[in-house]
Amino acid sequence: MKNILVISSSLRAGSNSEALAKEFARGAADAGHRVELVTLGGKEIRFCTGCLSCQKTHKCVIIDDAAVIARKMHGADVIAFATPVYYYEMSGQLKTMLDRSNPLYLSDYHFRDIYMMTSAAEEGDYVPERAVAGLTGWIDCFEKARLAGTVFAGGVSAPHDIEGHPSMKNAYEMGRNIK
Repeated sequence: MKNILVISSSLRAGSNSEALAKEFARGAADAGHRVELVTLGGKEIRFCTGCLSCQKTHKCVIIDDAAVIARKMHGADVIAFATPVYYYEMSGQLKTMLDRSNPLYLSDYHFRDIYMMTSAAEEGDYVPERAVAGLTGWIDCFEKARLAGTVFAGGVSAPHDIEGHPSMKNAYEMGRNIK
């Protein structure tokens, strides 16, 4: 049994990317894993100031919800991120959270497998490429971690558009197949 943390970064009610996160979490729970879903909506997450104090202390000097989420990331065996794609990139909320996870960089973090789920109004396979590349840049800083899988839901714009979309099954199966 693995400790799985799913982080949803959409701030919109009825979010399509959050629906993917929930399906991934359901699949992982059905496979017998411990799963926690955290949504960034309603959280106070301030910008990194670049002071680098965290490199020595493994803690951020900014006291807000990002510090709590980063501690959860540290203890997770698997992390899954879900984000809407805005202007061919991950949401600003997710990027800010990744920046604020800098205390993990020199720590003895547990996570190995990282997953990403994205949704967008546009449908082309190329749409999530930059968002995935942005996450891959973060993963590359953690030598023991790897991108283990992605799911993209294109053609979903309005809240709840994703209902019945094939990506929902893909997200569930990706969570269910975690070993």
